[in-house]
Amino acid sequence: MKPDELECTDACRATEGVDRKTLRTVLAINLAQSLGGGVVGVLASSAGLIGAAVDNLADAGVYGLSLFAVGGSAARKARAARVSGAILILLSLLLVIEVLRRFFAGAEPIGPAMMAAAAINAGLNLVCLRLLRAHRGQGVHFDASWIFTSNDTLVNLGIVASGLLVMVLGSPIPDLVIGVVTAAVAAKGGMEILEMAQEARHGDDAPR
Repeated sequence: MKPDELECTDACRATEGVDRKTLRTVLAINLAQSLGGGVVGVLASSAGLIGAAVDNLADAGVYGLSLFAVGGSAARKARAARVSGAILILLSLLLVIEVLRRFFAGAEPIGPAMMAAAAINAGLNLVCLRLLRAHRGQGVHFDASWIFTSNDTLVNLGIVASGLLVMVLGSPIPDLVIGVVTAAVAAKGGMEILEMAQEARHGDDAPR
């Protein structure tokens, strides 16, 4: 092995180490968000917060799959992203079912709890985005992670707004609406990830 090849190998290993550290950090953050947001969502009877917690759990799964893909081939990264996209679409459908259940059950969400929990989650999402920003373009698995976290940030800001409307209007409708919006955003993100995985797979199969 030539010296420059050894140097490249060492550099690649160092890069993979940084990638893994970033993914482990955002994985831990999202697991904490899912647990905390889920508990508050149940106690506050908020479809929006429960949806965000499910979304965070899906994100954690994406980060875990991305962690598995680090150092692998483009095809392996594409497979990880494809599984992530499918999971996100499935969870969006389950969230719609939960929103419908809450609509007919007449749940009464607690606005202040929604706003506080969603604001904290939005702040943590920004931390994750800052960590992931340096890794954009390093593979479809990282691009998928960026899409997930960007969507989460928007969703949590929407939950803050819906919590305020719940307080002002004295109605659960804003919370149910943000629940549906969360499902739509999740489904859209899942479709984007599947498209990216398909493009990455075709690019890897293309003759060189």
